[in-house]
Amino acid sequence: MTSGSVFKRLKTSEPLIGTHNGQFHADEALAVYLLRLLPAYSSSSLIRTRDPARLKQCHTVVDVGGDYSPPDNRYDHHQRTFDTTFPSRPTKLSSAGLVYMHFGKPIIALQTGLDEESEQVDILWRKLYTDFVEALDAHDNGISVYDPKDTQGLQKRFYDGGISLGSLIGDLNAWPDEEERGELSAAQVQEAEDNRFLEASTLIGSVFQRKLKYYHRNWLPARTEVRANYAVRVRHDREGRIMVFERGVPWQDHLYMLEAEDLKQQQVLYVLYPEGQHEGSKWRIQAVPITKDSFESRKPLPEAWRGLRDEALDKVMGFEGGVFVHASGFIGGNKSRHGAINMAKKALEL
Repeated sequence: MTSGSVFKRLKTSEPLIGTHNGQFHADEALAVYLLRLLPAYSSSSLIRTRDPARLKQCHTVVDVGGDYSPPDNRYDHHQRTFDTTFPSRPTKLSSAGLVYMHFGKPIIALQTGLDEESEQVDILWRKLYTDFVEALDAHDNGISVYDPKDTQGLQKRFYDGGISLGSLIGDLNAWPDEEERGELSAAQVQEAEDNRFLEASTLIGSVFQRKLKYYHRNWLPARTEVRANYAVRVRHDREGRIMVFERGVPWQDHLYMLEAEDLKQQQVLYVLYPEGQHEGSKWRIQAVPITKDSFESRKPLPEAWRGLRDEALDKVMGFEGGVFVHASGFIGGNKSRHGAINMAKKALEL
């Protein structure tokens, strides 16, 4: 859907947006924020109600009303017959996913200055969904991040507070205590609730904006650089197990993608990069994780090096320049590019 088609439908000034009142969630908070990123909705007022008559007056309704009909600007997902998902993804959409699926590309184009029909916008649209919006859809639809069939015996090693984007928005659902409710009229209570919803919408929207900025300005340009370094990695190891970057770049997503396209090749085990761009910067050697979200490495740095620094590390390695190796072996440092490459080559032998 192009931004032109969006604007064509919005023939009234400041089209009214509707959603439900009462307890709010991250999905409709983001859905409202996303709509307001479009010029046609930027000054739109918001009504929070479950009254069908009032909702009928709204130009666009999200997360309430029991109807999913894009031509009528209705984006609810609670009806029993609803089973819509984002392209190539399994998770049933919430109001966040629905609005993002239909309006995400024009929003991304407006925020980045890219052509809405470009490949870059399509890549960002899909990336932001899988890495941000999908979690909100799953949370609102009660879908666990783990498959219940595969988690027997799985226990948390520590309490994480249950902190998630959904929980942060949920914390804003404060309710006046008995004494305060007695002092406020129903209209004042509703106004206070609406103000908390707007606070929630701004919070979740600011996260979306930061994610988009990062993926556009850092992650997307890194694709070309990672691909180029992947193609020449045999310069450092004939089996291609070492990659060297001349600056720090977000490489993990792109590396896993390239490896998936190149199944016959040996996996990369170590990635090297400078700590900074100034002359004389120290270098890092990082063991590649088994998966993107794993704390376990494909080949950690040698156990004998772990926890050592400086001269003690040099003595065990058999050459100079060592700075440190983390106690878990997932990362280490050297004073120079040459030294970091030596560390990687030596680690491959052990």
